[in-house]
Amino acid sequence: MDDFSHAFATAFGLLTGFDPGLWRIVALSLQVAATAVLVAAVIGLPLGALLARYRFPGHGLVVSACNALMGLPPVVAGLLVYLLLSRSGPLGQYGLLFTPTAMVVVQSLLVLPIVVALSRQVLSGLWEEYAELMASLRAGPWRSLWALIVDARLGLLTVLLAGFGRAMAEVGAVMIVGGNIAGHTRTMTTAIALETSRGDLPLALGLGMVLLVLVLLVNLVATWLGERVRRAQGLAA
Repeated sequence: MDDFSHAFATAFGLLTGFDPGLWRIVALSLQVAATAVLVAAVIGLPLGALLARYRFPGHGLVVSACNALMGLPPVVAGLLVYLLLSRSGPLGQYGLLFTPTAMVVVQSLLVLPIVVALSRQVLSGLWEEYAELMASLRAGPWRSLWALIVDARLGLLTVLLAGFGRAMAEVGAVMIVGGNIAGHTRTMTTAIALETSRGDLPLALGLGMVLLVLVLLVNLVATWLGERVRRAQGLAA
């Protein structure tokens, strides 16, 4: 019990003392997760809007695939990216393996299906309300898609927060392609796993506290945005 209390006290000291090693890991984690969500948003939001807006042969199959890929095992994603970026892989010449860029790639791969699937759900109902209006205004495809995204911005922000939470909590895939290299590719989740196995509980607990606070903040903001969206829909009805 004394050892446990000492570990907590030391972890709190690392946090309040702004230990450079700890906060460097936190900064890299935030940077990688935010970049991955940005990449997924740039690709996924237009794709989700297209799936909400248009029906085509195989539409249901594509939607089902996106929903299924939301549960893509992280270690499988990590293995695929590893094979892609390894020296014998098609992109091995660029030397991206065991770099933050590789971590962004694998996290983008995991977040993208979430953004596509959830944004499609958000935008599908909205398009049913907008279809006749867009037709009467003779809005082109891109203009109508942009109008959908802008009007559903709060709901889509909730989707991106869900993706950010997914990226922040990832450990297996990031460890495979990043290598958990100190000062270079070590994130909060991989550092917690490593330091716990080495018995360095203060650092693991400190990082765990930061990660827990970040996840709670993301969930609180997502809940608040969801309530705003539901309230706005209730007023519109």
